[in-house]
Amino acid sequence: MLDDFFVRALLAGVGIAVVAGPLGCFVVWRRMAYFGDTMAHSALLGIALSLALDWSLLMSVFLISALVSMILVLLQRRGGLSTDSLLGILSHATLAIGLVSLAFMPWVRVDLLGYLFGDILAVTKFDLAVIWGGAVIVGAVLLFLWRPLLAGTVNAEIAAAEGQSPERARIAFMLVMAFVIAIAMKIVGILLITALLIIPAATARRFATSPEVMALLAGLFGAAASTGGLYLSLGWDTPSGPSIVVVALAMFILALLPLPEISGRIAAVRRQGETS
Repeated sequence: MLDDFFVRALLAGVGIAVVAGPLGCFVVWRRMAYFGDTMAHSALLGIALSLALDWSLLMSVFLISALVSMILVLLQRRGGLSTDSLLGILSHATLAIGLVSLAFMPWVRVDLLGYLFGDILAVTKFDLAVIWGGAVIVGAVLLFLWRPLLAGTVNAEIAAAEGQSPERARIAFMLVMAFVIAIAMKIVGILLITALLIIPAATARRFATSPEVMALLAGLFGAAASTGGLYLSLGWDTPSGPSIVVVALAMFILALLPLPEISGRIAAVRRQGETS
């Protein structure tokens, strides 16, 4: 019989995976992997803010991540530097400022390894409520934004001409990303959040016949990686967060193997969709 803490960890991992998967699809489609890293690195500055002001960790991380997103939008509008350069500056700057801020608080004992790599086995019932409540909110927002986000991903100019408001959808997407990173931080940690977003989505892309199918498969692959990683951690006494990412990577590698029959069927479905 499984212990309560392990059951809570399983539920927490699945709860994050079902929203990180579809969200990760847009990260892959929009080639925003570096943006995910920037949001994750800014989380350390949010941790420092939480400890300094005795605020809620979830709220502090969300506020800092959202602030960094808005700064990125403003800097992009000013021009002068490429998006990659801006993301590199913001990513390393927020990480460095967070570490320096923590160094100025010697009275606070900080488990940096826990924040960097997560501690899903320490999830409480309150954390579960936050994770699944957040999953419901994020799922509802994604359903509402699905069409404008997808249209803006394909062609922002055409989406704007059709009245889809791709810029507002992009800002809302950034805020949702900030929120997911805030609630996922405890599970896989700051350094591994982007992997949980990208790898299941990249795996799902191998088998998807439509954007909706890819989003569904990404959530399922993420849930499978989370479950498999936790059992790997239980059996081999390995860190839980990295174990989840290792299982996700193994699934991605297996998906790259040549499967002629499956590939042929998927290609046939795609051709049928294009001609219909």
